[in-house]
Formats: sequence, structure tokens, C-alpha cells
Amino acid sequence: MDIVLILQMILAAVIAAVMYTIIGAAPGADETATIAPVTLVLVLSGVKPVIILAFFISAIVASKLIDAVPVSIAGIPAGVMSTPMVEHAMVLKKNGLTDTSIRKIASGAIIGTIVSIPVSLFLARALVPFSAVIKQYGDPVFFIGAILLALMSKNKWISLAAILPFALLIQGLRYMYWGIGVVPKGTNVFTSFFLAITIGPVILTLFELLNKDKRDNMKRFDKKEINLKKTEEIKKFPNPFKILTKKEVGYSALASLIGSVTFILSPVGLTTFLGELFSSRTKDPVEKASLAVSTMEALAQATYFSGTLIPLVALGIPLSPMSIGPANPLFNAPPVFTLQHNMHHILTNSDFVWATIIGAAVAATFTYFITVKYSRQICAFVFKRIPHEALLGLFFSLVLLLAFMDAGWINIAGVLLLGIVAGTLYRLGVNYGVLFMILYSAPWIIKTIAGQ
Repeated sequence: MDIVLILQMILAAVIAAVMYTIIGAAPGADETATIAPVTLVLVLSGVKPVIILAFFISAIVASKLIDAVPVSIAGIPAGVMSTPMVEHAMVLKKNGLTDTSIRKIASGAIIGTIVSIPVSLFLARALVPFSAVIKQYGDPVFFIGAILLALMSKNKWISLAAILPFALLIQGLRYMYWGIGVVPKGTNVFTSFFLAITIGPVILTLFELLNKDKRDNMKRFDKKEINLKKTEEIKKFPNPFKILTKKEVGYSALASLIGSVTFILSPVGLTTFLGELFSSRTKDPVEKASLAVSTMEALAQATYFSGTLIPLVALGIPLSPMSIGPANPLFNAPPVFTLQHNMHHILTNSDFVWATIIGAAVAATFTYFITVKYSRQICAFVFKRIPHEALLGLFFSLVLLLAFMDAGWINIAGVLLLGIVAGTLYRLGVNYGVLFMILYSAPWIIKTIAGQ
């Protein structure tokens, strides 16, 4: 690997760290809705895969580090993965320990990064001998994955009931496009469908605003007031091993190890379960909350790394909630990446190691320092100057553009239809993991039912 390529990777990682340090501080800035579209644009633009991977790794590290800010200061989750921490962060806030909450969460993310990178790369190499067998049964594995995720979700029955109808809708749109000649027969319209599911709740809300009765019954609010307390200033570069107690470091490392091994399970469910389990024996509310937020964040960061690196290095097919969500463009972004030709097939082992280390090191160094030292200023800037609606509008317009590029004008209507249905199912309790697994297994499901 030459020095020019390394410098390009460092530059990409720096851009991602700065970019997602700002975006990640915005409430509701879910990783699937913010990182996946940008990564997809980079892939379709022809950027070198190893540079894209460095960008992506930096982006997920920065996003997880900075989500300590809105959670701790305002009690607002930056994304789905930070939701389990809100209750414990508010306990620390009530005790005047907002700055402690931010530092504990950010330090937990650093522990998760340190533990999960070598563990994930080791597990990926261990799975390589079995990759051919696993990929041979890839389609039914996706279907089984949809069933398992549905059974593990809170709303089991609606999730199970949605599998066949949603698969029928996806394949029905594809067959219609083939039938009217919008795209050549056999072309897998995927990218725009993936993004339609990602922002389905947004599309549904926009359509609801067109309903006068619904619009009139919506609650009206004045400008939201968020009080930001002054925090203790840190002069030196923060040390996560000094910020966390020995007990918190130990539990965070253990949670990271478990999260790396169980990469195929739901990250949110695993984070909630282990975080509550590890902190349940601690009686003091402040100590319990500190242990919970640091452990949860370490585990969340570990599931992001393992859920991306293990399927990408070992298999080349997305078999984890992370890989079918934010990391999906690394696996499947037609026409550049397909399940038969993606980063797994292009990059070498050293490429994966270098891109991961550079991306993680740049984001960890930059965003960790910024998060701990300037958390209050960042949060105030984002809350005042960057409306959440502006971010959603940007990504919504990007989805419409990619829908047109995938299959012309008619696909914009198809994406809106798919988004409405996905948004409705999401509100009913069907999580993203189930919906994405259905998207992958839809061709196999319909062919199997039709007896082809």
C-alpha cells in the first residue's frame, strides 16, 4: 500500500470524522438514514473501495462517540442505538453530572473500539473456511434471519405476518418494471428500495401532512427550550481509562467481547439486555447509571464493528443487522457492488486492517477529544443552527434522485409506495432488521412459493 493511498484514506477519515461529529449530534440522526446514503453516493461515484471503507469506519466511530452529547444534555437519542441509554443519562443529569455522563459514554465507545476491532478481524478470519457453505445457502439464510429477527422483536406476530406481503410487494414492483420494459428483465432494482425502507417513516409522515384532518389534529408546539448547563473544562487530552472506573472498564470490555461474538443478533436488544444485566446489582443510582451508560455504549460500538467487519471480510454477504443497515452499500450497491462482487472480493486482508485502523484511529482521536472537551458548544450549535428537518429533507431528495437513476420516473412512485408501506409496518412494530432481511430474501420467497 503506497503512501499516496494512505494519505487519501486519512483524508477521507478526517472528512467523515468532522462531518459526522456535526451530524451525529443532531437528535434523531439515525446511522442508517445518515451514513448509508452518503456511503452509497461514494460507491456509485467510483471512489476506491479501501478509501470508502476508511470513511465508513470513521463515520460510525464518530457517530457513536458524539451521540453522548444529545443523550446526556437534552435526553434526546441521536439514533436508535442510543435510546437505551436515555433513562440512565437522565439520572446523571438530575444529579448534576451531565459532563460525567458525556465522558462515561464516550469513554465506553473507545473501550468498545479497542476490544472489538481485533476480535472482529480474528473471528472473520476464523469464519473464512466456512464461507462457501454459508454463501451457498445465502437466500434461505436471509429468510431464516427475517423469521429469527421477527421472533426476537417486541411485536412478534405482526413482524411474522408482514414477511410474505412485504416480499410480494417488493417482487411485484420488480416484475412490473421488467414487464413494461423500464429496466431489462432480471435487473435487480435494489438501492432505491433499500433507501425507501430506510426513510419509510419520513415518507409516511409527509403523506399524512397532505391529509387536512390529520394535519389539523396535530399538536402545535412553541420553540423548544433546552437548558444547557456549564460543564467542567478539560485542558489535557482525556484518558478513557482514567475517566472510567476499573469496574466500568472491565464490564465494558466484557460487553464488547460478547457483542462482537453475537454480531448476528439485534444490537438494540443486546445493548438493552446486557446493559441492564451488568448494572442490576449496583444499588447506588449514580454508580448504576454510570456503569450502564458506559457498558451500553461499549457494546453498541462493538456490534457496529463486528456486524460490519465479520460479514464483509469472511462472507461478502450481509448477515447481521448492521450489515443490512448502515453498512449495506459496502456489500450491495448495483452496478458497482453486488453480492458476487464487492469489497469482500476486491480488498486484501491488509486493506481491511489498514482501512479499519486508520478510520477508527482518526475518528477516535478527533471526535473523542471534541466530544469530551467541547460537548456543550457542539450541542448548542446543532440545536440552534441545524434543523432536524433540513437533514431529513436532504436525504429524502437523495432517495428520489437515486430512485430515478435506478428505474426512471415510475420508480419514484414505486419508492414512495414502498416507503409508505415500510413506514406503516415500522410504526406497527416491525423493526428495520426484519424489513431489510425481507428485501434480500424476497426473490427466493416468491420463487419458492410459485414453485419455480
